[in-house]
Order: sequence, then structure tokens, then C-alpha cells
Amino acid sequence: MQLKQVLANGKKGALNVGAVLILPEGFELAPPNRISPETKEKMGNLSFQFYHPNQKNIFVIGPISGQKYNEIIFLILSPDPATKKDVHFLKYPIYVGGNRGRGQIYPDGSKSNNTVYNATSVGIVSRIVRKEKRGYEIT
Repeated sequence: MQLKQVLANGKKGALNVGAVLILPEGFELAPPNRISPETKEKMGNLSFQFYHPNQKNIFVIGPISGQKYNEIIFLILSPDPATKKDVHFLKYPIYVGGNRGRGQIYPDGSKSNNTVYNATSVGIVSRIVRKEKRGYEIT
């Protein structure tokens, strides 16, 4: 079964993909002049952007075609311990997250067009009881 998503025009289409990469301070993505021609060809025209202008170690990519890009390559440069004395290798976490389908919230905090529904009331859910026939009673 081929999964589909609702496109901007309301029709069903192929799933988009995206990812987020969180690097430790001092680590960075490789600049174009440090990427081999073979890898550039494999990566295509992928473009990474900062998640937030004040956070230069968090990158996002997407939405991009899930059919064209079934893998995303992150080329990372580590800091040079010869020039930075506080660098110690093998002690840094790197976090990567991926998604398929339409996103929920953009990096600037605005909602995507599939999160247009807001709660109609506020309060605390204190009890959920399954009804005998169908549904739930929520208080």
C-alpha cells in the first residue's frame, strides 16, 4: 500500500519527508567546498536551514519529496581539538529526528495547514468512561 498525504491543492499525493538535526556546540554542517562531487550528486539540491537564527547548531530540512529522497545525508564537521582545548571526542550527543507526511508546526512557530483546529473549550479531564454502545463520556 502506498501512503498518501493531502496536498496543498486538496488532492492526494506522495508523502513528503523532513528531518531535524541537533548538533553539539562547535559542530557544523560541512560547507559545499568540503563535499565530494559523488556525494553532491547523491544529495541533489538539498538545502538545510537553521531552525532558529539564534541556534546555529539546529538544522531542519523539508518538506522534500519522499519518493526522490528516501535517505537524507548529514555531512558533519567536528571541532578541531588542536584549536579548541575544550573539545573531547566521543562525549557528544547528536540528535536526529525525521518525519513523513505533512508537518505540524513550522520553525517560526506558525501552524501548517493541517493544524487549523483548536480546542473549543478549556479545562481538566478528570474521568473518561467508555459507553456501552459507542463512544466515551468525558468529564
